[in-house]
Amino acid sequence: MKGDPPVGVIGGVGPQATAYFLDMVVRLTDAARDQDHLDLVVLNHATIPDRTAFIVGESDEDPGPVMAEDARRLERFGVQFLVLPCNTAHHFTDEVAGAVTVPLLNIVEETVAETRRRVPGLGTVGLLATTGTARAAVYQREAERHGLTCLLPDDDDQARVMRIIYEQVKAGRPVDVDTFHDVVEGLRRRGAEVVVLGCTELSVVAADHDLLADRTLVDSLDVLARRTIERAGHRVREA
Repeated sequence: MKGDPPVGVIGGVGPQATAYFLDMVVRLTDAARDQDHLDLVVLNHATIPDRTAFIVGESDEDPGPVMAEDARRLERFGVQFLVLPCNTAHHFTDEVAGAVTVPLLNIVEETVAETRRRVPGLGTVGLLATTGTARAAVYQREAERHGLTCLLPDDDDQARVMRIIYEQVKAGRPVDVDTFHDVVEGLRRRGAEVVVLGCTELSVVAADHDLLADRTLVDSLDVLARRTIERAGHRVREA
């Protein structure tokens, strides 16, 4: 609302996903004029070291201290809370949140909560994410905390997901949507009642190909945008 501090966005991880997040926040805010929108301070820090590469041991460049410093920079700007539109980066949330006094809105917690809202009595969640997110087990732990089973793709399908994320979306190349659907269907055949898009590059795929009419696909970036609007004291535009 007018006079409220801005929201701080630790962005650039990746740059396209950050741009889509900002677009979602604008489109989803119930606003009739410029002044009805959220104030945001965006640090689009694209050179933050690769999160997955560090988690799986392919790089010794630790992104945690870099994101923690970004959080401090945004806090000094006077933000009311922080958002981090990258799922893999939530492996480092203790370090980031511990660097500041303002809260961090957690994309993993909010997305798992949304799966439970969509399917009362939910038991099994499928997860599409980077290998770093899968290895960090941030979604598995949050699902387990709510009594849910979290299914991951098998090794071959996980390799296909990583190609979509790194070789197609991050590289700015056309996306193999048929492969995306094949992997989703594989999780559904194994019992997934909903499938979480737990990588914001996959959110780009969903947005570009209008996939979210399927309510059993839960897009983490869409969830984060909606919760950001509400947390900032604004209303989400009704469909």
